[in-house]
Amino acid sequence: MKDFFKYVLATVVGLIAFGIIITIFGVMSIVGMIASGEATQNVSDNSVLVLKMSGLIEEQGQDNLFNRFSGNVVSTSGLDNILSAIDKAKTNDKIRGIYIEAGAMQTGYATLQEIRNALLDFKKSKKWIVAYGDVYSQGAYYLASVADKVYLNPQGMIDWHGLSSQPEYYKDLMAKVGVRMQVVKVGTYKSFTEMYTEDKMSDANRQQVSAFINGTWSNVCKAVSESRKLSTDSLNAYADRLISFEPAENMKKYKLVDALVYADQMKDEIKKRLRLGADEDINQLSVSDMKNVKRTDTKGETVAVYYAYGSIVQTDAGSAFSQEHSIVSENVCKDLEDLMDDDDVKAVVIRVNSGGGDAFASEQIWHQVKELKAKKPVVISMGDYAASGAYYMSCNANWIVAQPNTLTGSIGIFAAIPDMSGLITKKLGVKFDEVKTNRNSTFGNVFARPFSSEELGYMQSYVNRGYALFRKRVADGRHRNTSDIEKIAQGRVWLGNDALKIGLVDQLGGLRDAVAKAASLAKLSEYHTSEYPAVLGWQDQLLGAVNQGSNLDSQMRVILGDFYEPFSLLRNLNGREVLQARIPYIINMK
Repeated sequence: MKDFFKYVLATVVGLIAFGIIITIFGVMSIVGMIASGEATQNVSDNSVLVLKMSGLIEEQGQDNLFNRFSGNVVSTSGLDNILSAIDKAKTNDKIRGIYIEAGAMQTGYATLQEIRNALLDFKKSKKWIVAYGDVYSQGAYYLASVADKVYLNPQGMIDWHGLSSQPEYYKDLMAKVGVRMQVVKVGTYKSFTEMYTEDKMSDANRQQVSAFINGTWSNVCKAVSESRKLSTDSLNAYADRLISFEPAENMKKYKLVDALVYADQMKDEIKKRLRLGADEDINQLSVSDMKNVKRTDTKGETVAVYYAYGSIVQTDAGSAFSQEHSIVSENVCKDLEDLMDDDDVKAVVIRVNSGGGDAFASEQIWHQVKELKAKKPVVISMGDYAASGAYYMSCNANWIVAQPNTLTGSIGIFAAIPDMSGLITKKLGVKFDEVKTNRNSTFGNVFARPFSSEELGYMQSYVNRGYALFRKRVADGRHRNTSDIEKIAQGRVWLGNDALKIGLVDQLGGLRDAVAKAASLAKLSEYHTSEYPAVLGWQDQLLGAVNQGSNLDSQMRVILGDFYEPFSLLRNLNGREVLQARIPYIINMK
């Protein structure tokens, strides 16, 4: 027995010692990774910036420490990091060119346009850009077509089919389980709720979707036409014929690419441009590497760039499954107040990429933008979306810049409340009784009964009041009368090109243009930018500040594909505020 306890004790001590050693090595690994990630990156002569254009592109890049250990294969890039890398490469004499490695990209056409314009600006330095892809998605080809030379795998393909939108409708699905949506809205074009109440597009929604689909495609074809010296008629003919399934040799014949080579042969192409021998290595820099390359243009005053993207909500509730990045009004208002009080910040650019959300939260941010604007210039830079609640929060800025492919406007309000009485009382057999003091004391119990006509009338008045306030905010911000705004409101979504014509935005361009305008308004001769809010550092991540569900959320995006957004909508149905200002969450343009 004595030997038994001795062996058990020895085993326990051994396990504890092993655990301590593993922990020490783990901490050392983390420290090593962090140190390597934060070390200043030296740039060798004759280097190439490699842009891997595939996966998801978010507005801000976040180096998630946990993803490194979990083996997360979902590629996510930050637009801010990509633009910064291209800008640094333009001015760094040791970087000779950019190599674009194209693949399947999941992002909007305004974001692609932002990167494409940065690459066009890079070409002003007289440096070269080449692109290669085994398979080009349509968005990736739109981006890669800016290159001096475009290469394709001899057995590869280019997806070129045009744009379409196929909205999804859930009325019949919900009816199968005894649920229906009670909708109150203002705006002929406010089509978000159609997914709950209809089984096809309304005439008004078809009109607006047709306008921005055709407008976006026209912008894409025009850009590719100019870069590849092809007519837009030819590009449309290629799309009509679904040339994606034709041999790769035809892509060269159609002048969509310059040569057919395998991936390993691209090294020789790059070496020729760098004048390297066959045995010499290519000095490569990634977007991640470029984050640690020192800037040389940090003189002058500070222009803050504040990133606001995702659904607009009042508080950051979080969830076990995770939710996407959100514009949390209580956080944004506090951040904007801090920027207002920071004397070192002379102007603020708010980068908005959102389809809207809670109307009340949008109003709070509108107010804080108004307060900020009273002390220093505020310029809005719009991404893929800046519509409905996102336009609400933006409309009072000094100046609004949008990409031609941005979707904006959608000035309208709605409320959609589920009636679950069919599920609860009929299918599940739950019964309700009641005792009440007033006629409408039981209002809001969606499990017991639908709204009465009187209750719907009260809701309609509430929504009408929200719409009137929204419209007034826009009229005041754009220095127009409400009757003029009414003509372009009614929930209609506008493409950036058209939004400029009707006065919803002031200028077409990207983030760089917005920063230049902000500096001009602040009368700055020299300036640099500083990004807000700061991304989470490794200390916060180790302390659990990063949402652990984000990894799973990214995986679910890939697994569910087009069904991810509907799934996300349904799981958050009861968590949203009643009054909503948002465009159809699922634009489904591809």
